[in-house]
Amino acid sequence: MRSAERPEAVSDPDLKKRTKAFALRILKLVDALPKTTAGRTLSSQIVRSGTSVAANYRAACRAKSIADFIAKMGIVEEEADETLFWLELLEESELVPVAKLTAIKQEANEPIAITVASIKTARRNRHSAFRIPHSEFL
Repeated sequence: MRSAERPEAVSDPDLKKRTKAFALRILKLVDALPKTTAGRTLSSQIVRSGTSVAANYRAACRAKSIADFIAKMGIVEEEADETLFWLELLEESELVPVAKLTAIKQEANEPIAITVASIKTARRNRHSAFRIPHSEFL
């Protein structure tokens, strides 16, 4: 399939790199959290959801159908939003200074916007000759 026929977010290898870099930043962030009950609890939650963004985006790129792609991108959106929630909680609990979370919170917002747009595009193109790259669909 020609790249012009693919949705931009799916064919964008840069997004794979960005979500992986985000996961690595999350891992570094949690290593710097205090070893208190709150710090350990938030660390665990942030690691699960933050690293899941990249893993689920990779899975979406290998979707077997448009319905599968939409479902997997929905998971990416949910995990990114959950990560944002935990980052906000981290900020509001004052475990980490606000200034240290600004950039990573913005990074958490970006996949949310991208996945929402990708899902809308996939739904619009559901009945066209749309194919998912690297998939067995069509």
